Amino acid sequence: MTLVAGVDSSTQSCKIIVRDADTGAIARSGRAPHPGGSEVDPAHWWRALREAIAGAGGLDDVAAWSIAGQQHGLVALDADGRVIRDALLWNDTRSADAAAELTEEVGATEFAARTGLVPVASFTITKLRWLADAEPDNAARIAAVALPHDWLTWRLRGFGPEGESERGPQLDELVTDRSDASGTGYYDASRGAYDRELLSLALRRDAGDIVLPRVLGPAENVKDGAGRTVGAGCGDNAGAALGMDARPGDVGVSIGTSGTVFAIARDPIRDSSGTVAGFADASGAHLPIVTTLNAARVLDAVAGLLDVDHAGLAELALATDTGSAGLVLQPWFEGERTPNRPDATATLFGMTLASTTRENLARAAIEGVLCSLAEGLDAMRTLGVEAKRVLLTGGAAQNPAVQRIAAEVFGIEVVVPDPGEYVALGASTQAAWALTGARPSWRPTPLATLPPAPAPAVRDAYRARLP
Repeated sequence: MTLVAGVDSSTQSCKIIVRDADTGAIARSGRAPHPGGSEVDPAHWWRALREAIAGAGGLDDVAAWSIAGQQHGLVALDADGRVIRDALLWNDTRSADAAAELTEEVGATEFAARTGLVPVASFTITKLRWLADAEPDNAARIAAVALPHDWLTWRLRGFGPEGESERGPQLDELVTDRSDASGTGYYDASRGAYDRELLSLALRRDAGDIVLPRVLGPAENVKDGAGRTVGAGCGDNAGAALGMDARPGDVGVSIGTSGTVFAIARDPIRDSSGTVAGFADASGAHLPIVTTLNAARVLDAVAGLLDVDHAGLAELALATDTGSAGLVLQPWFEGERTPNRPDATATLFGMTLASTTRENLARAAIEGVLCSLAEGLDAMRTLGVEAKRVLLTGGAAQNPAVQRIAAEVFGIEVVVPDPGEYVALGASTQAAWALTGARPSWRPTPLATLPPAPAPAVRDAYRARLP
């Protein structure tokens, strides 16, 4: 049996899954935690990766491996391959002002045309501008810029500082893929090229000599020190899409701490409003994404208010009619990113003596979260993105009320895949692709499939309350 391995180095932890390269069956797995925070020494990721690999029985019998990881984080390396400072993660917001400055200097329309993105604090380019202004000595030492999965791939292949690695600090051995490169803010996935003019602008100096990871295609590979095949790796959302075998027409909707809507698109997406980020995917296509701040925690809060668990919330929500008797929850409890209203608060509309019941509040919470995500899908549709079915994931996707109401709000077929570590599964798919030259078709078993049940009145009521 030929084995392949896929890694998910996420914000919270490192997971590895080893699979049969012929069938996709899971052979074994491992996991290790990451420290919290928005600024992390990458050495913690390296420790966790090795711990997870050991927990999964090692890589000695594995023919190929690939690493997916959290996007956007800045790993700055000096000429000796040493990490210059703790990595700034996607959720570090100190570069918000830098994002605004870069947008003003270049223009939102020009930025979107050149990279598919309009800068926000998450993106790597804004963190580089912050570093140039706040820590100029550190910025001046930068010899290479990597993302978390790039750096881990480099280290696991045996590269790194002298005395800490087998193969030494060969910075030109850094590799990445289109999906992760497309989240930096200085890469154009439609041209397949870095925009060094934007990189120089961010760093306030000529960045022509800075090493950036070589971008590999979906089936391309490099080798590790033991001669194993190594895939390009990818960003976490692209990994999840690959793990679910998403194809054009598929829309991924994840309801976790934050909400995410992504689609597989054949053509690049350019949105100068910044609502839709025009990322690339891991298959050679494109991955437009919309992110909301308010998702599963809204359901947690309302369930707590009603003194029920999530099963009880579902029971209450399904005990009343579609539309919650006119009750509408605008779920911006923590401000909102889409639309960009960081200081917003949640609002409950349509309260009457008849509508203000526990059942209607439970349903309005679910409808509000899903309507907020559906607004993101609508923004993609206006840019030409095709949407035939929703792949519903995240912890809240297991809630039967969420599933049923999703079919009403999105108005297209809703498929709930079996729960799984889809980022790691996607990385293992990529490893098999790099090994054989052909993309595997390992589609997960659906936990539930719900036919379209359009309820336009719910969306209309929600839109009527938008500012």
